[in-house]
Amino acid sequence: MDEPDTEPPLVVVPGADSSSRQLCFAWGPAEVLVCETLFGRTGGSRSRCLSRSRCLSRSRCLSRSPCPFRFWGEGRAGAAARALTDSVAGTEDGAPTSSRVFVVRRDQDIYIQTLRKLFNESHGIFMGLQRSEEELAGKSRKAQLVQVSKNYRSVIRACMEDMHQAAVSTRDPALQAQYSTQVSILSAMELIWNLCEILFVEAATAGPLLLRLLDWVRLHVCDVDSMVREVLSSESPSKHKLFWNVVDIFVLQGRMDEARHLLSKEASANPTSVNMYKILDDLMKKMPVPSLSNTQTLTELELKWQHWHEECQRYLQDGTFASNPHMESICKILLGDEDAILEKKELMTTWYHFLVTRLLYSHPTVKPMELRFYAQSSMDLFLGGESSPEPLDLILMAAFEFEMHQVIKECSIVLSNWWFVAHLTDLLDHCKLLQSHNLHFGSNMREFLLLEYASGLFSHHSLWQLGVDYFDHCPEYGRVYLELHIERIPLSTEQKALKVLRICEQRQMHEQVRSICKIMAMKALRNNRLGSALSWSIRAKDAAFATLISDRFLKDYCERGCFSDLDLIDNLGPSMLLSDRLTFLGKYREFHRLYGEKRFPEAARLLLTLMTAHIAPCSFWMTLLTDALPLLEQKEVIFSAEQTYELMRCLEDLTAGNPDKQKFQDDDIETTKVEMLRLALARNLARVIIKEGTVEGS
Repeated sequence: MDEPDTEPPLVVVPGADSSSRQLCFAWGPAEVLVCETLFGRTGGSRSRCLSRSRCLSRSRCLSRSPCPFRFWGEGRAGAAARALTDSVAGTEDGAPTSSRVFVVRRDQDIYIQTLRKLFNESHGIFMGLQRSEEELAGKSRKAQLVQVSKNYRSVIRACMEDMHQAAVSTRDPALQAQYSTQVSILSAMELIWNLCEILFVEAATAGPLLLRLLDWVRLHVCDVDSMVREVLSSESPSKHKLFWNVVDIFVLQGRMDEARHLLSKEASANPTSVNMYKILDDLMKKMPVPSLSNTQTLTELELKWQHWHEECQRYLQDGTFASNPHMESICKILLGDEDAILEKKELMTTWYHFLVTRLLYSHPTVKPMELRFYAQSSMDLFLGGESSPEPLDLILMAAFEFEMHQVIKECSIVLSNWWFVAHLTDLLDHCKLLQSHNLHFGSNMREFLLLEYASGLFSHHSLWQLGVDYFDHCPEYGRVYLELHIERIPLSTEQKALKVLRICEQRQMHEQVRSICKIMAMKALRNNRLGSALSWSIRAKDAAFATLISDRFLKDYCERGCFSDLDLIDNLGPSMLLSDRLTFLGKYREFHRLYGEKRFPEAARLLLTLMTAHIAPCSFWMTLLTDALPLLEQKEVIFSAEQTYELMRCLEDLTAGNPDKQKFQDDDIETTKVEMLRLALARNLARVIIKEGTVEGS
């Protein structure tokens, strides 16, 4: 999509004093932080951007006064600022003044609770479309895509009804205004989508095209149901002031059966108009209309319509309805008299209603590519130079001109979020209508809009999960965007962290997996939850961090005399091989388990292995030797002579190789431990020699 040629509109942050102070700001993936600084305004000064990294936003950074930031497309951006916190700043003369920090969001709509249904349910439709069988072709494929389009429209309508109910039930004027605005936006979205469905997705041909446009008008324009109820509930419907208005609306919308039914009320109440009623009723009854069943050709339809048109013309010229202006006006409408139709301008309210009525009574076999000419002339005639087209008018005109890219561009600028253009473009792409349109920066239009929509979802605390699936279906840049955004998800709970971790593991995002595990391990360590910290470090395969946490476990054991999180340590399995210190921790815990099960020989061999393999930290050697004391004092000899010599060597290495030898010797407790160990080792060696000598002698 090409960028606008004009300068983007300013988005002014309410409450930010940009006239007297410089503003600083920092870009985020979907938000901008803005705050007032201590620096006063000087001529031609520029606001300062605090961001040092590449901005993930598609918006341009145009930090010119008086506003430090701008977005492309004010309507689409929906930039909404709110003060987060107050701080104290100072003026140039030192006097303190209040200053505020603002958050400016591009996609404010995702925070509206009542729009959650729109995002959640459309996500399911989107995923179903991506998984649909591509083998379907021809009519089957077209029918499937039309059904998908109708599903999207049903979600929009359901959300609009919920929003309307919320507007009616609330007593807060501000909320009521907000809901009413959203109802108008959703109504416009459904109107545009329905027209695109008719022209692009279904690609209705001449004949059925007019029937689809009539249904479109009846659904979206000039709801007369309440007016009909009011007329029919009166004592004399034909005398009601709105009677002829209702009849005219029915005729303008091609609802002949309802119009004839109401006219029968007039005939019953006024016997003098019976003959005129019968003629008009017969004309309305015989009016040729296109058929969806293709039972007649366009040529046959045109011939029938021409004969019918001549019959209407004859009755009008004969003055058959001259005595009844209302019936005469209806006959003129049936003849397609533009002046007569424009006299009912207030009943139609919109130029596109006028267009469809004009086609119905003047060009019922209009071809799709002829719509552009009738649409432009209808808008010119209806507006008559009295007013300029609204953005909605320009979007609908672009659709009638079959300018799909212009429709998407205008909707991107006007609508308040990316939902509409992202899903509509995806649907059109599946219809093979956008294949030739690539953007100059590398991605096609579908992917660009899906990336923008999904990026907005990631700024929400729960909707980010939907954004993951949208990124998955962006083949060129989706993974890169997902990696960038998923790293910025606040990991507030372990449950959320596990959810994010599972998403990363499913997509083989190894770097992100390690990053998440390290973050959670550090959080657990700060909260002194060693078991959780060790578990996260193992998942991250971070040997250095696992070594650090293992040291903390050993330190706690030395201080408390017992291990915490035994279940985790007992079930380390192959994970203990991640680092030497973790291996030592697991094996040392295994030694305690063997000792507790009175499997002393196995415990002794494991303890000696831990000493001689040099995987135990030097500071822990005394603890290991102390653990050997109960085994040395057992009634049965546990350590062999060779094992006893090894323990002696370890003790001498500890005492001789200690850099703080003097301090070690001055510590009465450590000295006592060493003497007790030497005595126990000497006694055990004597017992072993006697036992081994006895065995050899026998």
